[in-house]
Amino acid sequence: MMTIAIGVLMLLGYCLIATEHLTNINKAATAMFVGVVGWILFMMTGTEYISTLHAEEWNEFLGGATPDWAHQQTFVAQHVFTNHAVYICSLVMYMLSTIAIVDVLNSNECFSFLKSWIKNRNSRYVLWLSVLLTFLISCNLDNLTTTILMLLVLKKVVANDKQRIFIGAAVLVAANCGGCCTVIGDITSLMVWYKGAVTPANFSGAMIIPSILATCVVTYLVQRKLPATLDLVRSTVMFRGDDHVLTSWQRISLTVLGMGGLWFIPTFHRITMLPPFLGSLCVLCLLWVLNEIYNRKRIRTEQPSILRGSDHRLLYQSMQVIMFVIGMCLAVSVLIECGAMHYLHNLIEKIFPNIYIIGAAMGFVSAALDNVALVLTGINIYDIIPAESVNSDYTSFFTQNGPYWHLIVFCGAVGGCLLPIGNTAGYAFLKLENEASGTWYLKNIALKVLCGWAVGLAAYYVIDYFIR
Repeated sequence: MMTIAIGVLMLLGYCLIATEHLTNINKAATAMFVGVVGWILFMMTGTEYISTLHAEEWNEFLGGATPDWAHQQTFVAQHVFTNHAVYICSLVMYMLSTIAIVDVLNSNECFSFLKSWIKNRNSRYVLWLSVLLTFLISCNLDNLTTTILMLLVLKKVVANDKQRIFIGAAVLVAANCGGCCTVIGDITSLMVWYKGAVTPANFSGAMIIPSILATCVVTYLVQRKLPATLDLVRSTVMFRGDDHVLTSWQRISLTVLGMGGLWFIPTFHRITMLPPFLGSLCVLCLLWVLNEIYNRKRIRTEQPSILRGSDHRLLYQSMQVIMFVIGMCLAVSVLIECGAMHYLHNLIEKIFPNIYIIGAAMGFVSAALDNVALVLTGINIYDIIPAESVNSDYTSFFTQNGPYWHLIVFCGAVGGCLLPIGNTAGYAFLKLENEASGTWYLKNIALKVLCGWAVGLAAYYVIDYFIR
């Protein structure tokens, strides 16, 4: 009965997350509530689960004693919940450190060059360069941060709202596609890497061509909706007569250290075998020291950096995403411990016996349900099968670097762009661009994303077919 109660609770939570735009209940709050209440319910009747899933550890913990409520609480807190808490904390620590890195770079106006590069009346130039920069930046930063950065830049360049929202939609897709090209570029790919399902080099090699093709198809189709020339924002001369603004080479050095350091994190993990968040903290420390040196005059005069260049929207949106990820990780961990994931695994194998069908189904569902929630669920439905245990072509899909792990990330990222409510970056797009709405997106962008997704999936299938 308790398994049913937990399953119903999670299902209601997923429904509330999917209908955030209708209920106006923040999905981060919903995820946190569902995750916490789920663990409370598990704690109340955990004996029936732990005696089955953790039989050996449970018997060793009891040491022949008669189990009671105190034994159950202690075992769940110390041996069951702690394992999931370590994973969640490692993930959150990585996200917090990367947010801090971005905040340091943004507060020093290290991304100010984007405006001067993009500003041009030629619509094709602005569109394709914006998409290219977005794709490249999102390989390092998460897609939400990249999307917000580029949309804020576009607001300073393109004056016409109707023209800008088409470019913004292409930027949104490029951020999601670029993010799933590396294990550090998106929350979903980061979670798959943390699970140990993929290695950084193999993952990037498998995802780069499908992601580029999906981005190019969508961008080309959006290009046809734009006029030849754009209405640009008039330039205004701002007073910069202080000696606390960093020079160009100082900004470049900060950017190289911050962005290059993020690229080094997978190598750091491979060499040291320490958690990736330690690598990001190391980068943050070095960047912070350099920031203190460059801004020593401002620090002496007690001028806070937040007055210059920093934007609260980046930090606010990122913190909401972190709280949402914590809540979803708690919720999914409860489903794992109560056996619901095993039941879902058997059900999916009966209904969808093909991983490409599973991927397509997840992509369409992620259009309505947040892709982070869907991918997090998808990566916990199946276990990583050791190479020596493979006994058929189907089971080989779930080995480390198997196609299943690539597909759920790609389909979650691109399929989540079918509707703007399918990903956190889409919500940011709707909030920053008042002229854009769900109806407008569905009418003008959804079909283009579907075409790009289909081309990317076809490319991945062909590549995987010949490689395997």
